[in-house]
Amino acid sequence: MRFIRRAGAPGRLGVLPASFNPPTVAHLALIQAAASHVDEVLCVLPRQFPHKPYFGASLEERLEMLNAVRPPSPPVSIGVSDGGLFIEIARECRDAYGPETALLFIAGRDAAERIVNWDYGEPDAINRMLEHFGLLVASRGGPYTPPPQLADRIFPLAVPPEIDPVSSSQVRTLVASGGPWERLVPPAIAAMVQRIYGAR
Repeated sequence: MRFIRRAGAPGRLGVLPASFNPPTVAHLALIQAAASHVDEVLCVLPRQFPHKPYFGASLEERLEMLNAVRPPSPPVSIGVSDGGLFIEIARECRDAYGPETALLFIAGRDAAERIVNWDYGEPDAINRMLEHFGLLVASRGGPYTPPPQLADRIFPLAVPPEIDPVSSSQVRTLVASGGPWERLVPPAIAAMVQRIYGAR
């Protein structure tokens, strides 16, 4: 894990892996909602993704935007991981934060379904993975109901319903078409979003 910004030594660490292409008010809402569950949130940008290639903003541009987003709480760290799967990111977090820090990955319902149902190449892989971290899952297009055997490691995360349809792809489409997008990103990065995506 390469840290761009590191806040402290939390007892409970929320981990938000995402493409941040660009960061949106939905990402910010996830971070702020996690404040009641964790001491700190680590926003993670993988060097490569297991399910999609890099496009649009570069890694450095995404880090520039992410570093400009400063929510009032909880404290936020930013890191770049070598791996893209949650278990790979969890190992890097464990190396960086030590064995005593509890890890809770933050995800929307769509991401949680992908994680739980991913073909990891071996049976019961998700059960073993969730021995190392838990999931905080926000409703996105409906609430998430975990499989019964995983229910003690997957917890609901309450977020405002108005952020449900907000996505990075929506922002990119609106910037490209000249539609109204500014309310979908944190104000601190509006000029960066225009500069990075408006010229593409």
